[in-house]
Amino acid sequence: MRILFMGTPEFSVSVLDALIDAGHEIVAIFCQPPRPAGRGKKDRPTPVHARALELGLTVHHPKSLRTDESKALIASIDAEVGVVVAYGLILPQYVLDTPTHGCLNIHASLLPRWRGAAPIHRAIMAGDKETGVCIMQMDAGLDTGPVLMERALEIGVEETTAQLHDRLAALGSTAIVDTLAELTTLTATPQPERGVTYAEKIDKAESRIDWSAPAEEVDRKIRGLSPFPGSWTEIDGQRVKLLASRLADGAGPAGELLDDALTVACGDGAVQLLRLQRAGKGAQDADIFLRGFPLTKGQQL
Repeated sequence: MRILFMGTPEFSVSVLDALIDAGHEIVAIFCQPPRPAGRGKKDRPTPVHARALELGLTVHHPKSLRTDESKALIASIDAEVGVVVAYGLILPQYVLDTPTHGCLNIHASLLPRWRGAAPIHRAIMAGDKETGVCIMQMDAGLDTGPVLMERALEIGVEETTAQLHDRLAALGSTAIVDTLAELTTLTATPQPERGVTYAEKIDKAESRIDWSAPAEEVDRKIRGLSPFPGSWTEIDGQRVKLLASRLADGAGPAGELLDDALTVACGDGAVQLLRLQRAGKGAQDADIFLRGFPLTKGQQL
């Protein structure tokens, strides 16, 4: 099929590759504009933009889809279907109506749970046992369209957002290829009205760890915010990111190290820190971290 592809982050790249591998023709790619990044704050293409350039594909990155220029551009694209995955802009109705078969969205949750911006983070932080991807026929609402295909998977007890992200990207890639192969025979099922939740965008203000919270909540926050923005705590006056953890046995005053292996007491129970990152340093497994930043039983975080 002739596809208008709209996506921006790394999650979208594997989907783009899968569509090409399946023999589809990508007639145009839309993504977010390059933004300043790195120490030099030079404009850096988004992952989809960079991949499009590697593939020699036509790529557009308008700041808005509501300008006359964008409307004319979209109207000039002869696409049978639009595939949208983590694009980052709300699509006006004219975009949804332009491809022959409308626009399909790959959403990383089991709708109607976790509509919105951060479904992977929120699923882990809420303690969900299961998540997945939905291929949705897009409408004017926020992730409200009927679902054409659903694929589910279990969330691992020590899984981080980064790990779950990669599994869902692979799952979404196969699901969209299968959906397009069966598009003329699939029936779109309206989402149920019950069970709707919203995955609000992650605010950096919520990333500091409160050790007085129950261990299950602390563990889920550490894993759910890894790698970005990364939960954090202060150790000897230094801010340290916490990137992986697991529940552990033990009890004590909240925030106190219970041993020399980074087991930390919480308001109820304890967690063991598995991967950490100091400011200006790379991420390190706990044993390597402790070689350069020794911590001992009884210290307070």
